Amino acid sequence: MRDILKRPVNWFVAVVIVVLIFSAFAGYWAASMSLHPRRRRLSAELVTEADQVFRQDRAERTAFDVRAQDGILLRGWLVQPDKKPAADSSASEINSRDWVLLFHGVADNRVGDLGVADFLLRAGYGVVMMDSRAHGQSGGDMATYGWKERDDTRAIVDALYAGESVRHLYALGVSMGAAIALQSAAVEPRIEAVAAEDPFANLREVTYDYAGLEVSPLLGKTLFRPASMAAMHQVKKMGGFDPDNVSPEKAVAGRAFPVLLICGTADHRIPCRHAEAIYKAATGPKELWIVQGADHASALGRAPQEYEKRVIEFFEKYPAGKQN
Repeated sequence: MRDILKRPVNWFVAVVIVVLIFSAFAGYWAASMSLHPRRRRLSAELVTEADQVFRQDRAERTAFDVRAQDGILLRGWLVQPDKKPAADSSASEINSRDWVLLFHGVADNRVGDLGVADFLLRAGYGVVMMDSRAHGQSGGDMATYGWKERDDTRAIVDALYAGESVRHLYALGVSMGAAIALQSAAVEPRIEAVAAEDPFANLREVTYDYAGLEVSPLLGKTLFRPASMAAMHQVKKMGGFDPDNVSPEKAVAGRAFPVLLICGTADHRIPCRHAEAIYKAATGPKELWIVQGADHASALGRAPQEYEKRVIEFFEKYPAGKQN
């Protein structure tokens, strides 16, 4: 009888041990995949799609290549609409404009920002559309989710100011791009405000969501916690940086720049608690828009008119010297 009673306990212990071992191996694999994401090539079809939108917006793109601090080549476009100066505009006013740096998500490329580029161009903004390092046509084989990318942004901004007359500079990013935009603004004061859709609060916290299989972060914090621990350890070992320092939450606490945070109630990949944590930590002017029914990185598709209105009004509200 005693042996019979022990069997369920033994089976339970065995299952838990197997799950823990599997979680640890899964964590190592996930870290490697995260640091070396699948590269979405900038195909001729994607370029044609982008050019069709630019023609509709009466905008012109030019190649924009920037050498990063560590020597890799970052490739992208400068896109700006036709200049339509007022009759009483000076030469400096005609040549200057407001610009927005666009940051795409993981395993994507610059064309992933085409939807937001479209309405920004129609509103008269110039846009900087870059392939992030280890993405698209840019060099590098490792994505660091903001650790190196924030220095890339400073190089991009230097090059933009060297070649264009910039009146005001803003940033907009989605998912990984949102996290990079927020961390970039913390170290680049020329970025005056950031709109960020579905950013993660910090790299450790988002591993709980992925380890929880997008079902519940509680799974990632309990049963599958070894996967998160292994992933963070491997990121530090392979990436050469401390993943705990990859933190938009810390970024907004360190510099008081205006932020518009956007998240969707149906997003199970990077749930709204991340944007809410960033909002709570932010020390500058801040807005939080929770989009009902929006999945991950889909707020623009869910509520296009309101998305456009909120972003444009946000940028118009916070140029340097006019912050509340």
